Amino acid sequence: MPGFMNPQGPIAEAQRHHFWVIIALVMIVVIPVIIQTPLILWRYRYRGHAVYRPKWYMSRWLDIIMWAVPILIVAILGSYIWRQTHELDPYRPIAGDQPPLEIQVVGYDWKWLFIYPDQGIATMGQLVVPVNRPISFELTSATVLQSFFIPALGSQIDVMNRMVTRLHLKADHPGRFEGKNMQYNGEGFHRQRFVTRAVDGDAFDDFVKRTRQQGQPLDQSVYRIIAQKGDNRDVARALGLDTDDSDAVICFSTVPDGLFHTIMAGSPIDWSAMTIPPPQQGTTRTSVIGAPSDHDTASSSDHPSSSHERKEAQP
Repeated sequence: MPGFMNPQGPIAEAQRHHFWVIIALVMIVVIPVIIQTPLILWRYRYRGHAVYRPKWYMSRWLDIIMWAVPILIVAILGSYIWRQTHELDPYRPIAGDQPPLEIQVVGYDWKWLFIYPDQGIATMGQLVVPVNRPISFELTSATVLQSFFIPALGSQIDVMNRMVTRLHLKADHPGRFEGKNMQYNGEGFHRQRFVTRAVDGDAFDDFVKRTRQQGQPLDQSVYRIIAQKGDNRDVARALGLDTDDSDAVICFSTVPDGLFHTIMAGSPIDWSAMTIPPPQQGTTRTSVIGAPSDHDTASSSDHPSSSHERKEAQP
């Protein structure tokens, strides 16, 4: 699964480049130390043949070199990192031929809820994004401080209760990437992971269509289960769904308007005032949907007949 050293987007690619530039600059100081340390130990060993100079105590040029080189490197690093950090500001939108896809992210103990406000759907355990289209994230936490990170796409960012942080990413290639929470937040911290699938435009449209048809509404009873401590599999089990899928992907066909900002505000959710769009024709209570294989992500025509089709919920 691609990670930091195998970037799949422009942000991660730039960050990897910065990493190697910093390593190269630091090696200017580190490599001479590594080489000279054993040489000095050998030359000035006991019973060695080095010249003994008890009166020698100062070399102005040696001191200048010893101090000037680290100072110069620190100055170069500081200037370089300052400029590049501002260029990769996570709040700065990424230019593209298409408008950015809006995705709202809510962190729980120990799972992530991904809301697609323009599509009116949501998922847990899986984030699906179109390739070569900028992604604009709004993130908040329904519990404690968390840290959202997709190593293959770059830019780890903190997610805080009653606050909104922004993140802009983009996937250059189709694929399946790991996402995780990098901030320890309890005993289930290691289970707060999800799969990110980058697919072409047709496959993304097919994902939205299948989610509307095969998902279930995110209503008050479902949200009460989501808000409890537990990972994706615990939520699926509480909803009476088949959890044979290794990722325990849960899809919601409808989401109340304004749910993200209501959660962010930290006030009790007034479900009587929330507008829940009517479900699409043919919507069922089944919502654990298997993720297509890597071959399927390349072409949307393979999705309906994929061997990873949804698992039917037990009655």
